[in-house]
Amino acid sequence: MVQKYQSPVRVYKYPFELVMAAYEKRFPTCPLIPMFLGSEVLRESRSADGAVHAVERSCRLRVDAPRLLREMAGVEHVVFVQKNILNWRERTLFIEAHNETFASRVMVKENCSYTVHPENEDWTCFEQSASLDIHSFFGFENALEKIAMKQYTANVKRGKEVIEHYLKELISQGTSHIPRWTPAHVREEHAGSQSAPRHPSSLETEGLSDAPGPAPEMAEGDKLEADYIERCLGRLTPTQESCLVQLRHWLQETHRGKIPKDEHILRFLRARDFRLDKAREMLHRSLNWRKQHQVDHLLQTWRPPAPLQEFYAGGWHHQDIDGRPLYILRLGQMDTKGLIKAVGEEALLQHVLSVNEEGQKRCAGNTRQFGRPISSWTCLLDLEGLNMRHLWRPGVKALLRMIEVVEDNYPETLGRLLIVRAPRVFPVLWTLISPFINENTRKKFLIYSGSNYQGPGGLVDYLDKDVIPDFLGGESVCNVPEGGLVPKSLYLTEEAQEQADQLRRWSDTYHSASVSRGAPHEVALDIPEGEAVITWDFDILRGNVVFSLYHAKQAPNPGPQEPGARANGQLIDKGWVLGTDYSRVEAPLLCREGQSIQGSHVTQWPGVYFLQWQIHSPSGSVACSLPGVDDVLTALHSPGPRCKLLYYCEVLASEEFRGSMSSLESCASRFSQLSTASTASSSGLSHSGSLVSR
Repeated sequence: MVQKYQSPVRVYKYPFELVMAAYEKRFPTCPLIPMFLGSEVLRESRSADGAVHAVERSCRLRVDAPRLLREMAGVEHVVFVQKNILNWRERTLFIEAHNETFASRVMVKENCSYTVHPENEDWTCFEQSASLDIHSFFGFENALEKIAMKQYTANVKRGKEVIEHYLKELISQGTSHIPRWTPAHVREEHAGSQSAPRHPSSLETEGLSDAPGPAPEMAEGDKLEADYIERCLGRLTPTQESCLVQLRHWLQETHRGKIPKDEHILRFLRARDFRLDKAREMLHRSLNWRKQHQVDHLLQTWRPPAPLQEFYAGGWHHQDIDGRPLYILRLGQMDTKGLIKAVGEEALLQHVLSVNEEGQKRCAGNTRQFGRPISSWTCLLDLEGLNMRHLWRPGVKALLRMIEVVEDNYPETLGRLLIVRAPRVFPVLWTLISPFINENTRKKFLIYSGSNYQGPGGLVDYLDKDVIPDFLGGESVCNVPEGGLVPKSLYLTEEAQEQADQLRRWSDTYHSASVSRGAPHEVALDIPEGEAVITWDFDILRGNVVFSLYHAKQAPNPGPQEPGARANGQLIDKGWVLGTDYSRVEAPLLCREGQSIQGSHVTQWPGVYFLQWQIHSPSGSVACSLPGVDDVLTALHSPGPRCKLLYYCEVLASEEFRGSMSSLESCASRFSQLSTASTASSSGLSHSGSLVSR
């Protein structure tokens, strides 16, 4: 497996020319880097005008490894070849390096660049990337990998310190400014002496040009500065910085939609101990979950039902001594059974999610307020009043589900959990829920029974005295609702409760989507072989849409698209021509508000199939029939520019589906029972069928 390293952008607040003078002081030897034993120039050349200077060096590095490994390898040092291309005109230095020692067994490649800061021409940026590929090494591959990455990341940090040391040395010696390169008239007869080699095996200068050399791996808009990371995200090791840069870069290349904030990405890396593959998988699942449930808009759209506002005993209350936002939850005073019966489990979960979303928002605000990174909050959990009523089985089951959702999608957001006044029944509850809580999260729990939270070693170690709430003997008036029993008159009827539970089950399977004018919602399905069956089931919740199915031989290029198109799920390239780049394989179907649609399509060719929903335009040509009076009236009285739908689609192997086409076409929608009446019709091609119910 290839190990990769990518640094953030490190900024030297000095001009490029002065940084280059400091860089040259590292050669031929550098006492400040003990493992660097020395270097020898192999080739050197300059362009005719002196703007471009190329140097190739052989560098010897001491091997810092266990004696047994050194003896088996038979070496005390390794040799690297370094190629530098310095362009004074463009003010850039590009460096390539690779190992010569054990090149057939181990391949180490490194690329570095020094460039002018894009926003300040008197500053210099440095970037570094590397890869390690171990083919075989006497059975010590894993040990070598750990040693190599440990040494490399240690030298990354040391490298910046060395440059800064030589910069200060130059300034102390009176060299604080070096003029920029300017072109000089070069006489033709003098060109030979200008390009004369300094070493017998010098490079030929005829081929030397102003080419910039190897480009860094990351594009200009994708870069993270090391100073920004330390200031806004906290101190990270070079390996942790590399993981953050790589994961962020992966998102920019693959994720359709809004890129999460850096602190959000960092939480997932911390949750998986900076194991990049596991963090990427966890983050990918969470982003899909957020899109499916429209969590990004939760704070703008969620309005707690009246019983939650009155009886949910939780709320925000200043911050702890470290500046973390403080959330107080009086669980012992809360009637969880009554709340679930009054608003349903789904509404309670939505409220918990809104608390977590608000917590992230408050962390960002405290980061700005206190001028240091704050990425988590503290929860003060008061358990006075906790009893067997709180162990009601459906309530515990709902709690476990909430813990699972929060653990999967809000990792590393809890900085500390202070549990006070824990009663005798608490160990029973803890036994039930602790297996579902991540080990890293459990380490943040502090539990106080009785009055142990008072005095030294208690809350005063984590909260200022003027923040401790009055109901715990503090000085601060707390406005968190006191909870209490929810009146049975507020309970949902059995029918309403059943419908709420059913909607929750549907939301686990079905996806929601919004469609606006000019921005259809599309789903791409890869069909590697020619014959398969695509099935779909969707409900139109608001507005009228036209459903179509298209086929293309290959997916669109992942190049830049309009931001709105990505955000609204538009996948078909706007530059594509229908009939040339892609084709329609299902006749357009007009779907009206309240209808439930089920259908299938037997594919005939491999490639990518696109399910598309777009707003119905009475004057458009995509509808399957000319618009009538009803269509015009519907358009005039449209509830708004957006349509909403719930959908589910699946690809089945053709051998699993043969003989059951009729059963699919006669099935009822999972949502059809929400409608008061049902009618059915079908339309499509010879290999497809759709059922429409109202």
